[in-house]
Amino acid sequence: MMEVFEMTDLGEMSYFLGIEVLQKENEVFICQQKYAKEILNKFKMEDCKSTTTPMNLKEKFCKEDGAKKVDEVLYRSLIGCLLYLTATRPDIMHDVSLLSRYMHCASEIHLQAAKRIIRYIKGTVNYGIKFSQVQNFNFHGFSDSDWGGCLDDMKSTSGYCFSFGSGVFSWCSKKQDVIAQSTVEAEYVAATLAVNQALWIRKLLADLSMEEKRSTKVYVDN
Repeated sequence: MMEVFEMTDLGEMSYFLGIEVLQKENEVFICQQKYAKEILNKFKMEDCKSTTTPMNLKEKFCKEDGAKKVDEVLYRSLIGCLLYLTATRPDIMHDVSLLSRYMHCASEIHLQAAKRIIRYIKGTVNYGIKFSQVQNFNFHGFSDSDWGGCLDDMKSTSGYCFSFGSGVFSWCSKKQDVIAQSTVEAEYVAATLAVNQALWIRKLLADLSMEEKRSTKVYVDN
């Protein structure tokens, strides 16, 4: 790259835009431990009790839940901080994405759910993604969805992640644009989103002289 662009070698990267990079022999670990602690301090939850899961799986959210409305500025700030934390924390991607739908109508229920995510972060501040050296790159992905998870419009949510066999490097959680009539349709729409991403990554790899000759497997929970 230095033959093409004017660049200065600053040595091994250790910190970039809030992301900490720990490089060892044959592995790279990225996390946002410092940023996670800043979130705890910002919302005065550094002494809160941690929880083992970011969200109650049986809990459903809607715009008009009858609960008292909360300060939108506070809620948006909280969700905004959590969204940036998902840069290295795919384990909270779905939950944060779900709560971000209620930026303009946040209630006490939504706020408490967001605080639960922070309580989860309290016990997992050192979580991140480790990329280890592998002998053979095995580009593959996973796709999943719920069915009619949104109570407001009955739309489902798609989710996917991709890996080279070491750590995941691409992930997403997104509400579907159509209303699925069955779990099969919801899974199909989610798989389509994942395959579109796989095709884009394959083109990117080709540009980097790492063209994939084999087909890419996308594992679907069907």
